Amino acid sequence: MDRLTSIRAFQKVVDEGGFAAASRALNLSPAVVTRLVADLEDHLGVRLLHRTTRRVSLTEAGETYLERIRQVLQDLDEASSMVSSQTRELAGVLRVLSYPVLATHVIAPLVAGFRRAYPKITLDLEVISHNQFPIEDFDITLLGANNAFDGNVIARKVVSSEAILLAAPSYLKARGAPRTPDELAQHDCLRLRPLAGRSSRWRLLNADEGDRAIEVDVHPVVWANHTDTLMGAALDGAGITSTTVELAAPYLANGQLVRVLSPWITDRLNLYAALPSRKFIPQRTQVFLDYLMTQTRLRVSEAMAATRQA
Repeated sequence: MDRLTSIRAFQKVVDEGGFAAASRALNLSPAVVTRLVADLEDHLGVRLLHRTTRRVSLTEAGETYLERIRQVLQDLDEASSMVSSQTRELAGVLRVLSYPVLATHVIAPLVAGFRRAYPKITLDLEVISHNQFPIEDFDITLLGANNAFDGNVIARKVVSSEAILLAAPSYLKARGAPRTPDELAQHDCLRLRPLAGRSSRWRLLNADEGDRAIEVDVHPVVWANHTDTLMGAALDGAGITSTTVELAAPYLANGQLVRVLSPWITDRLNLYAALPSRKFIPQRTQVFLDYLMTQTRLRVSEAMAATRQA
């Protein structure tokens, strides 16, 4: 049997003055309480209680044992209460891990609003560029992945979005906007370098036709493994690039970037918040997760609406 349960049953029998009263206090049957105390005595190899038909009393060994376990049980209860209060309390340190691009374009815009709502929660942000995520060391880890993602992690989907084609108004004024995917071959393309290396073919999906896929030949003037570099070049009028709606949202909203070739997209992507455990999620983690999901989905929705109106 559970030794701690047996110890608590023994203490309750003493405090309540008998097995029947202890069983009522513990919401257990008298037989179970009797068995728990007997199991404890067998484990210790001593008799803890004198039993008569009218009352129970402590043996000398029982008095010594009870004196020690009272403090132990009190310490355990206080420790449990302390941990539970930290789980419920909207205060403390929240550790968040993220790629640089997500830290810049997803987390950073949320900080001021979240801090106003929860001033006692301190955000400890860790930004890494490699793919080895120590998820178990952080409260929340932000991951970006396409629809084929099948990672063996505990994760909640924050938002689903599309990777769209974008250019600055200055570029489109000088070069014109492509009207068909094939016309991308005549434009300055700024491409994120795929993991497999460079390819002159760019895969596009038609969002209005069930993601019908085509590949078009393009000749990028810039290859990069850094999304912000490509976005910065596009903002400066260097050419056409692709990025997700949530990253482009503020630039679409203020007109610094314009969507081109709608309804063609380059991918469907999901943003996940990975958690170290399914259980015992601190309340500060839950409120940040809720805030992250609400605000990010709102930004993506507004950006998508802006692209449809353009």
